[in-house]
Amino acid sequence: MSKIEIDVVTAEFFDAFDNRGGKAADVARIRRLMLPGGVIVKTGPEFTVYTMDEFIEPRQRLLTDGRLVEFSEWETSERTEIAGDIASRFGEYRKSGILDGEPFEGGGTKTIQFVRTSEGWRIAALAWYDHS
Repeated sequence: MSKIEIDVVTAEFFDAFDNRGGKAADVARIRRLMLPGGVIVKTGPEFTVYTMDEFIEPRQRLLTDGRLVEFSEWETSERTEIAGDIASRFGEYRKSGILDGEPFEGGGTKTIQFVRTSEGWRIAALAWYDHS
């Protein structure tokens, strides 16, 4: 059951950025999926460490101000290891959208660290690297 719950949290994370078909992206839902004080790290091309709010606010703006439309990202493969109340997921993903009127596609790798809380599995930390 734990793996299914982790799959659901991961899918909800990816879905938070989806604004295809005029749907409103719900990046703020990440606050529910992560632990307070969770850390998000972008490793390339410029290394950046974000608090949850530092990560959410500019993405919410980008996905709602009309600059980035028809955007989605999705996991294409993953490995999840669970040990008691901790889990680690390593996954490949793809993304596509239209940024400033120009269609684009890309992908990368995300690693997500989970902990089981009294409310269920939550993200403690996430790091990613865009390949393209």
